[in-house]
Amino acid sequence: MPERKPRADATRNREAVLAAADRLFATCENPAEVTMADIAAAAGVGKGTLFRGFGDRNSLLRALHTARLEPLRQAVAEGPPPLGPGTPPAERALALLDALLCFKLDHRHLSQALEGAGADSPYGTPQYDWAHALLRETLERLPGFHGADFTAHALLAAVRADLVAHLADRENIPRDRLRADLAAYATKALTPWSEPGTT
Repeated sequence: MPERKPRADATRNREAVLAAADRLFATCENPAEVTMADIAAAAGVGKGTLFRGFGDRNSLLRALHTARLEPLRQAVAEGPPPLGPGTPPAERALALLDALLCFKLDHRHLSQALEGAGADSPYGTPQYDWAHALLRETLERLPGFHGADFTAHALLAAVRADLVAHLADRENIPRDRLRADLAAYATKALTPWSEPGTT
């Protein structure tokens, strides 16, 4: 039996909800204060429609985050260097961390809301599992590199949404400096494997 396509109005409602949630998280003071009622009102749909489409707030957060992260996932899966699969591992690891930092900067309230939805920890989300597995597998391709699993966790800790928001919003550190500082930190962690010609 062929799979039924979503009704046009259901698809429109879903896109309206995601767009409204995106706007609210982008402009809010505190992501924890964005409620399902706020999102429904901003999207022009009833709360019943919202809950039928997404189930609960955490499911909506995951759906929105997944949609916004999809371009990065595609770049990693099939794109050209420096993120694509043909990139040398040290270069790819640095590019992935930079891309995740930029994503958190651009979507930091959404990322904070999602990371806080997993028992106040980012480590229980599918998005974290994906990033950790990808970074770990990349590090494992470095000849002679040991401790890829822990190193991947440690490097991803530097792009936690709460830390990124603190540095950008509370300490007012410019985007370019954050990127440069992260690159320097990650390069030092990967030395000598990040240096050309080393094994």
